[in-house]
Amino acid sequence: MKKLTYIVMAALLLAIASCKEKKEAAETESPSQMEQVMAVHDEVMPKMNNINSLISKLEAKIDPESADTTYQDAIRDLKDANKSMMDWMMEFGNHFNSGEIMNGEPLSEEKKQLLNEDQAKMNEVKEKMNGSIERAEALLQN
Repeated sequence: MKKLTYIVMAALLLAIASCKEKKEAAETESPSQMEQVMAVHDEVMPKMNNINSLISKLEAKIDPESADTTYQDAIRDLKDANKSMMDWMMEFGNHFNSGEIMNGEPLSEEKKQLLNEDQAKMNEVKEKMNGSIERAEALLQN
């Protein structure tokens, strides 16, 4: 009976050590393409609140008597960036299921191509959002 207990304990220790090694290996692996895309999304998603705030501030500065469209142009850019993000999220959600997004389920060749396209689009959305925010903030500082 004592031998059986030692064997079971040894097997458990080996299993725990094996799991720990697998976890450490997974932590040192570079992020998957899906993780990279989601990281960019997660970076720019909070900026949507900033966009809405900037739109409100710019709208308050518009002089209806003036022919100057500087503020309207900045608002249009911010709204366009916001729409680009919303459109990307809708399209991305139609391309991939939650298991593929959250759990790293394998992708078909067709979905790998879609992920490449979605990654390029997300990078464009990021640039559009960051650029429109920078321009609006600079305009408000004048």
